[in-house]
Amino acid sequence: MTESASKIHLPPLALIFDCDGTLADTMPLHYEAWERTMGEHDIPFPEDRFYSLGGRPSHSIVALLAEEHGKTLDAMAVAELKEQRFVEQLDRVQAIEPVAQIAREQFGNMPMAVASGGTRLVVSRILEQLGISQLFNCVVTAEDTEKHKPEPDVFLFAAQQLNIAPERCLVYEDADLGVEAARRAGMQCIDIRLCD
Repeated sequence: MTESASKIHLPPLALIFDCDGTLADTMPLHYEAWERTMGEHDIPFPEDRFYSLGGRPSHSIVALLAEEHGKTLDAMAVAELKEQRFVEQLDRVQAIEPVAQIAREQFGNMPMAVASGGTRLVVSRILEQLGISQLFNCVVTAEDTEKHKPEPDVFLFAAQQLNIAPERCLVYEDADLGVEAARRAGMQCIDIRLCD
């Protein structure tokens, strides 16, 4: 067995959670905000495409969609409007209880982080809404790294903040881009879509 193959079987020393769609059932609310915002620019954003881009920062999604449809948009301004519309619905956000329960049970047993493609303001508000913000040693968001999922940077930065080697971190994710980012980071990953 190679050294890298043996490392993947070592018990994790830290947990890293994605936020949207993993800890928090926010994706339907995000999609409502996206559909309304992009519709104002006559840019279709089918739901399956939305889910395929999970984990990517909002301004990056706006820029991608605008380019694909030959439109010139202020990506940051459009993304801020979309985020504002999402935040207005935060009182509707519920926890994805099986995942949130893992975080509650492991609190105090091992270091834990949140690593998200969302903005710090929005991620912090979500965690507060769910009453779980105090569980995490650090929260890493889109502002903390230049590259985003599927690049591994957000997870590697979280591991660095926790002072745990990447191969000893276990990631909980719900999106293809996030699962790929965890793989590139050399971390173990549980895709919660595959769990009952």
